[in-house]
Amino acid sequence: MMDVTRGAHGETVISIDGDFDATAASRLSGWLVEVPSEDPVVLDFSHVRICEDFGLAAVAGDLAAHARLVVRGLNRHHERVLRYFGVDVDPVPTGPPEERDASG
Repeated sequence: MMDVTRGAHGETVISIDGDFDATAASRLSGWLVEVPSEDPVVLDFSHVRICEDFGLAAVAGDLAAHARLVVRGLNRHHERVLRYFGVDVDPVPTGPPEERDASG
């Protein structure tokens, strides 16, 4: 299941739970193409039970198109899989500039 909401700072938050497989990857790709590539996106995998490498590889191109992407809840192996496909999984601040400056 996927839940798409707006975060406190206007970012699109996509929360995924259950299994992330090829079917879920296809559904996620459908959501990602609806979000302009310059808009901030938070992708939350923290409630995913099983995450298939193939599913991540299938959405990597769509994820890489988003410059302001934050990915949460993946283990190191899955973060590395996304990096292999050119996805920057390091956190990007999404709050107002004054909050980003205060956090360092």
